[in-house]
Amino acid sequence: MSELKKICVDVVVLGGGPGGYTAAFRAADLGLSVCLVEKRNALGGVCLHEGCIPSKTLLHGASLVEIADRSSEYGVVYAPPTVDVAALRNKKERVTAQLSKGLDNLAKARKIIRLAGTGCFENGSSLSVKGDEEWSVSFKDAVIATGSSPLTIPGLPEDSRIWDSTDALELSNVPGRLVIIGGGVIGLEMAQVYHALGTEITIVEMLDHIIPPADKDIVQPLFLRLKKKYSIYTKTKVTTLTSSEQCLTAFFEGAKAPDEAAFDAILVAVGRRPATTGFGLESLGIALDSRGFIQVSNTQQTSLDHFYAVGDVVGEPMLAHKATHEAKVAAENIAGKKTVFSPATIPSVAYTEPEIAWMGLTEKEAKEKNIAYDKGKFPWGASGRALSTDAGTGVTKVLFDSVSGKIIGAAICGAHAGELIHEAVLALEQGATAEELSETVHAHPTLAETFAFAAEIVDGSITDAMPAKKK
Repeated sequence: MSELKKICVDVVVLGGGPGGYTAAFRAADLGLSVCLVEKRNALGGVCLHEGCIPSKTLLHGASLVEIADRSSEYGVVYAPPTVDVAALRNKKERVTAQLSKGLDNLAKARKIIRLAGTGCFENGSSLSVKGDEEWSVSFKDAVIATGSSPLTIPGLPEDSRIWDSTDALELSNVPGRLVIIGGGVIGLEMAQVYHALGTEITIVEMLDHIIPPADKDIVQPLFLRLKKKYSIYTKTKVTTLTSSEQCLTAFFEGAKAPDEAAFDAILVAVGRRPATTGFGLESLGIALDSRGFIQVSNTQQTSLDHFYAVGDVVGEPMLAHKATHEAKVAAENIAGKKTVFSPATIPSVAYTEPEIAWMGLTEKEAKEKNIAYDKGKFPWGASGRALSTDAGTGVTKVLFDSVSGKIIGAAICGAHAGELIHEAVLALEQGATAEELSETVHAHPTLAETFAFAAEIVDGSITDAMPAKKK
C-alpha cells in the first residue's frame, strides 16, 4: 500500500467535467487554492469524452455524406460516398485529445492541484482520494460536480449489443439494423451518425412526437425528413427484449408498430440520472429532491454549509452550458462575492439535420400556464438565404406575452438553429418586444432575419409574407 499523502486547500472540486473544471478555474482566478479531483486522467467529463464533443464530431462527418447526396442539385456530382470508420473514429479522438490538452494547460496555468482517482468525503472538511496514490485532502469549501450516467431499462438481458450512448460513440462496429429506444436528442443524433454509415434505423418513442420537450410543430419539418429514412414509431414502447446468437429481438406495443422485429444492436437513450452515490454523500446528510438530485439554492449551496453543487447532479436541464454558469456562481460565492444563478432561460439544441433549438416557454407550456400570447411563425421556404443554400426545410417561431408585449419563447427548426437561437436568448434576457426586434436591422439574405420576420408578423409590419387578414 502506498503512503497516504496529505494536502490542504481552500476549495476541493469533485468532478472534472464542464461544471467541475469551470468551478476550479474560476475559484483559482479569484485567488483561492484549489484541488480538482477527477477519476479520469483527463479533464472534460462526459461532455468532452462521451457526449457533446465526440457526438458533434461524428455528426459533422455524417453531414458531409448528406451534402454529397444532395449536391447534384447544384450541378456538383460526386461518386457515392464511402466512410472509413477507423478514420472517422480517429478524427473524433484527435478533437477530444486536443481539447483535453487545452484544459490541462489551463489547469496548470492556474496552479490547480490535480488528483486522478475516486474521491469520497470522509466528513465536512476532508476528502479521501484513491488512485495510483492515496490522498487525504483537507478543505474549507467543496464543490460537487459528479455529473450523471445513462438511465437503463430494468430487465434487459446481458448482451454487448445493447448499448448506451457511450457505447454508441465508440464506433466499435456498424450494425446492419439498429433500434433506438428513445426519440430524444441523444437518440436522434446517434441515428443520424449510424444512418450515414449505412445502418438501417428504427426509433421507438413512448410520447406522441420525437424530441418531446420541443413543440410538435417545430419538430415536424425534421420528422417529415426523417420518416423517409427511418422507421419511426411514436406512442410505442418496447415491452420485451430477447437475445440470441444471431440477433436481438424487440417486442413492441403501439398502434402502428410491428409486434416484433430483429436487430443487430439496440441503443437505449431514455435519459440520464444524477450521480449521487459512491462518494460519501449519504454520510454528509445533504438533501436530495424526490428525483434524486442534490437540492441547491440560487447560490448553488447545498443544505450543508460550505458545500456547493453544480451541473447534472443538481437537476435539469442536464446541459454543459448550464453547468458552467452554475459553476462560476458557486466559485464566486465561495470567494465572498454575492452572485446568484438566475437566467431568464437556458437554450436547448438538437444537432440533427435540420437542427432544432428552443428557449423560454414553448407553446405547450404557455397554454398549460394559461399565459395569453401572440405568435409569429415564419416558414423558411420564404427565406432567400434558406432556399439558396438548400435549407428551405425549416421554420422560426417566436412567442410574445399579449399583455406586456415582451418575448417569452422562441424555437427554430433549420440549418444552424443552434447558432441562431442566441439572439432570442438575449432578447428574452433584455425583455425585448416584437416591435423592438422588428426595428433591429438584420442583414439580408441571412437565416437570422427569419427571427425578425417572425417578430414582424406579430407587430404587423411584415412585408416578406402574405398580408395579415384584417380583423
